[in-house]
Amino acid sequence: MQISLLGIWREAFINDADLELARSSYAQLSPQPYQPWLDKLDLKQFYSLPIPKSYLYCTEDNVLPQGDWGWHPRMSSRLGLFRLVQMPGSHEVMFSNPVSLAEKMIVAGCD
Repeated sequence: MQISLLGIWREAFINDADLELARSSYAQLSPQPYQPWLDKLDLKQFYSLPIPKSYLYCTEDNVLPQGDWGWHPRMSSRLGLFRLVQMPGSHEVMFSNPVSLAEKMIVAGCD
């Protein structure tokens, strides 16, 4: 059985969209360089900045497996003290629910 790239896009990245939106968003994709995934960054100074931090967690984001190896809490815990803002949505919620995403970004930026 052959899995199409559109099928992978829909199931892993935009699983909260209908087929039409999955197709139209897939058509807008452009290649992403791979080198940034390989380069090591020293983020110690970033993580220690004395600024408020927020983490926006889309609960249906399946790009990483849910649970211990997922986005939250593994990635978010690096921030130290932070505001957790959650919303339903996939990795590509900017396509599937941009209004709610904008509203949650405002909440994440509030003090």
